[in-house]
Amino acid sequence: EEEKHEPPTIQEIKQKIEKYNARVTNCLLMKLNDDGTYTGFIKVHLKLRRPVTVPAGIRPQSIYDALKEVNLASMTDKRTSFYLPLDAIKQLHISSTTTVSEVIQGLLKKFMVVDNPQKFALFKEMRKDGQVLLQKLPLTEYPLFLRLLAGPDTDVLSFVLKENETGEVEWDAFSIPELQNFLMILDKEEKEKIQQVQRKYEKFKQRLQQTL
Repeated sequence: EEEKHEPPTIQEIKQKIEKYNARVTNCLLMKLNDDGTYTGFIKVHLKLRRPVTVPAGIRPQSIYDALKEVNLASMTDKRTSFYLPLDAIKQLHISSTTTVSEVIQGLLKKFMVVDNPQKFALFKEMRKDGQVLLQKLPLTEYPLFLRLLAGPDTDVLSFVLKENETGEVEWDAFSIPELQNFLMILDKEEKEKIQQVQRKYEKFKQRLQQTL
């Protein structure tokens, strides 16, 4: 069920930030600004099962590029696809006005992923009574506010970037290299499945022959 929160007052925000910072065990504190907004850090787990599309032959982004906001992806039209490491974690410094949509776009930019941001969704992962609960966040939600309410403990609340599972796959949203990769993956899975079935019936056949 979706949680609806009333907008807190500046005094309430100040109290929550003080309480939050008192529980922080590292240097990732939240900071309140004069206008009532605040900044802080969130960690996002990347759990992507499909390959992502990136510029081909482009070096990793340097600190200089980031400061100068150099868009390396625009330097070439060539594209390639690869799998991001499973459960990679990226730390982001964001504002209380940063939306889920902006977090997704920021993550894709950091990894130079040129896929349509609509292919991805940000989830909040919660642990309750020994169960892991995942809830897809609306694009207009503010992740830092959720972090503030939950506290700094990532066991209570963490953020996960996954594919945007809408039920119906929109194949037109994928590039040619991605579609070719999907075909390769499906072909590999099909061959493995065939081998499993063949091994199963081969063992069954051997047992029958031994019995005879």
